[in-house]
Amino acid sequence: MSHVQTTENLKIISLDVKDLRFPTSLHADGSDAMHTDPDYSCAYVTIKIQTGLEGHGLTFTLGRGTEIVVQAVKTLSSLVVGQVVTDIYKDFGTFWRSLTSESQLRWIGPEKGVTHLATAAIINALWDLWGKLLKKPVWQLLADLEPEQLVACIDFRYLTNVITKEEALELLKQGRKGKEERVNKLLEIGYPCYTTQAGNFDGWVIRMKKIRELAQKYLDLGFTAFKLKVGKNLYDDIKRLELVRNIIGWDKTLMVDANQVWEVQEAIDWMAQLAQFKPLWIEEPTSPDDVLGHAQISKALKPLGIGVASGEMCCNRVLFKQFLQADAIQFCQIDSARIGGVNEILSVYLMARKLGVKVCPHAGGVGLCEMVQHLQMWDYVALSGTSEGRYVEYIDQQHEHFVNPTNVKNAHYLAPRTPGYNTTFKPEAVANYVYPNGKEWESMFAKGIFSDPRKQK
Repeated sequence: MSHVQTTENLKIISLDVKDLRFPTSLHADGSDAMHTDPDYSCAYVTIKIQTGLEGHGLTFTLGRGTEIVVQAVKTLSSLVVGQVVTDIYKDFGTFWRSLTSESQLRWIGPEKGVTHLATAAIINALWDLWGKLLKKPVWQLLADLEPEQLVACIDFRYLTNVITKEEALELLKQGRKGKEERVNKLLEIGYPCYTTQAGNFDGWVIRMKKIRELAQKYLDLGFTAFKLKVGKNLYDDIKRLELVRNIIGWDKTLMVDANQVWEVQEAIDWMAQLAQFKPLWIEEPTSPDDVLGHAQISKALKPLGIGVASGEMCCNRVLFKQFLQADAIQFCQIDSARIGGVNEILSVYLMARKLGVKVCPHAGGVGLCEMVQHLQMWDYVALSGTSEGRYVEYIDQQHEHFVNPTNVKNAHYLAPRTPGYNTTFKPEAVANYVYPNGKEWESMFAKGIFSDPRKQK
């Protein structure tokens, strides 16, 4: 086959995006002190090349507003369709910058907000496609890239006062030592995870009976780390944490998550009352943009043995840089669908590795567990070289809608073996939950469970 023919076959011929929504608000699944009625949703991107092969990607949302992300994807699509994917992958960092720095679009979202969420969906689809082209799961694709190839995926603009390309190359070269042994271990037992299920149900402040049932269920499944939502009522928090500690014991790890509801001093005072339960961390204690506030909380809680975790709503690598520089977080929580997809997340891992901060990814929303497992597994086998004291979040929700859902056994994510990023939805899931014309939504509109937006003036 000639080069011209090969290039033509690898040209992107279409980019489609759909608004998929799941009615999780009916049972307050996934709700917390800040987000009280989420409908777990995503903007779902399909990129097709001339051969017919498709890559799928998504960015997670909470229902209303997903249509805005969808429109942003459509606006960015002109920068993608017509490109040859091998050209993109050869200099992925430059292509990433072309999406995030388009001279007019940049004004409404310079690497933040809706346009950046849209970028993540597109970029994630391109990685899924790359894995399928090479017939590798994305974690293995990342681990097999030469350090120079991986560095070429990253835009280091604004980061060089913390990490340079040369420093990143050195860290990646160091990370290759013992890689094959770690790959074998990963394939054998997987990567450790913790559960938020026991504290993320029935309106987030779950009843004592349900807490007891879920804590015992996941304890029996082999989990050794548990996270509970806190922040709405101090008395209730104390009673729930006391109950969970009595069930899981004091040898297990416990974390708490406030989902941004507190003022800085309020976070310090509240956590002083919860310190008796020995939480490993307090997650998102205040505004996700408040670097200095997190630093103040971290300093105050350090004598109590409590770390600060944040990052799931951190909008870009520069904000992560500042959190890491300021020692504002002791646990870095990247989110696979919030900042600009895999490429930008790689830069956060490298900064965290240089500065000695553990990465413990956020997951649980639509497709987040499916994607983030790949990133953490790559870190383990090819960068940090360890899983000690690190976890990936796990919530058993919406996995049944994916062709290759995440697989957790004995409180470990099992390493994906199928090519791609585990981001392909089953056709029936798309048909049922595309908004507002999906079969499930049509049924709920007809029953009056939800208002039909097509009939609103």
